[in-house]
Amino acid sequence: MEFNYSEALTHLLSHVYRLYRHNVDLLIQEYGVYPGQPPLLMRLTEQDGQIQKELASKVHVQPATLNVMIGRMEKAGLVERRPDADNYRVSRVYLTEKGRLATSAVKSVLKEIEERCFARFSAEDKAVFRQLLQRMHDDLRQLKHENETLTMKGQGGEQTYDAKR
Repeated sequence: MEFNYSEALTHLLSHVYRLYRHNVDLLIQEYGVYPGQPPLLMRLTEQDGQIQKELASKVHVQPATLNVMIGRMEKAGLVERRPDADNYRVSRVYLTEKGRLATSAVKSVLKEIEERCFARFSAEDKAVFRQLLQRMHDDLRQLKHENETLTMKGQGGEQTYDAKR
């Protein structure tokens, strides 16, 4: 049987994700927060004052990308960089009061969308869905690891790489 992408579950999943992101992005703009910034705000809420290298790893972006992101958020007054007390070459990122208020609003938006997404799901439906998504996530993480290992071997290196995403 030939593969029909338009009927593939992954195709539907990608559409669902795009609709989710579109709704989140529309609703967070009101608070001066832009696409890609909520994960950074959430990480800083969990632990304020992290160094940029840690944050880049936690939000799965390159340090240079994070630097641009933080610069934009600084201009908006959401975060501020301060030098590390022990190493002045390292800067730490902190939420400002405006950033804390925006984070609270973003959490409300995310909660609202989460509730809307699953309004017609029973508790059991959600538990099963979570298990299925986790299984898919684990399988794709393993595939990523295998592909990265093959890619590194193909480039002449015999070292393996453990992807944490």
